[in-house]
Amino acid sequence: MTIQDLQKENKFFLLAGPCAIEGEKMAMEIAEKIMTITQRLDIAYVFKGSYRKANRSRLDSFTGIGDEKALKILRKVGETFHVPTVTDIHESYEAEMVAQYVDVLQIPAFLCRQTNLLVAASKTGKIVNIKKGQFLSPNAMKFACDKVIEAGNPNVMITERGSTFGYTDLVVDFRSIPKMRQLGHPVIMDVTHSLQEPNQASGVTGGKPEMIETIAKAAIAVGADGLFIETHPNPQLAKSDGANMLRLDLLEDLLTKLLKIKEAIG
Repeated sequence: MTIQDLQKENKFFLLAGPCAIEGEKMAMEIAEKIMTITQRLDIAYVFKGSYRKANRSRLDSFTGIGDEKALKILRKVGETFHVPTVTDIHESYEAEMVAQYVDVLQIPAFLCRQTNLLVAASKTGKIVNIKKGQFLSPNAMKFACDKVIEAGNPNVMITERGSTFGYTDLVVDFRSIPKMRQLGHPVIMDVTHSLQEPNQASGVTGGKPEMIETIAKAAIAVGADGLFIETHPNPQLAKSDGANMLRLDLLEDLLTKLLKIKEAIG
């Protein structure tokens, strides 16, 4: 798969799925539902699921069902539904292993300056999606992208996911999207993570899912090439990031509205 495969005239592309791979049945059901919707709407789709959650506030937080088991599920989703897949990596040694199972390697926002991680991802030849650090300006993402490119891989995407605002909130500066697009790479808006409320006293991240539609509409209006949306049939029962996920049965209506905005701006 290439980045060009995701880009359709007057359309955005979608990275969507559960926060974490909780099991095969759940992953397959979500993937099938989203695939059906995106095929009907002619939106390019990449199934998203973290095979392991490494950034947890508390030691007893859910981290995964086992690396190999989760990666095999990601591969099965891709092969069954003929869709590309994306998952996060956190350390350099993961890159080569994970690249055997998925089409896109994602660099978490906290790690977007980790040179060895970016170089390792680059050397797999896979598309590398770099999330902008909550602590970085949009222009600073040039250097993260350059590390991947200079290591021999031009297949780079950038994802905006909000900036730290105080200790327990994030804010989205929508100027970031056109600024990062000037770097020459597709820019994705991470709609759901930008609505997190991190660093809560409980150690469990909160969120504002009621603002998902607002953030998504604004992102499309200012020129985002793609959207990243974590979704689950019942977010309250999700084992990770349920507080900011979109309920799966709301996805089609949201995407339909967003396509109208995309068509209106040309």
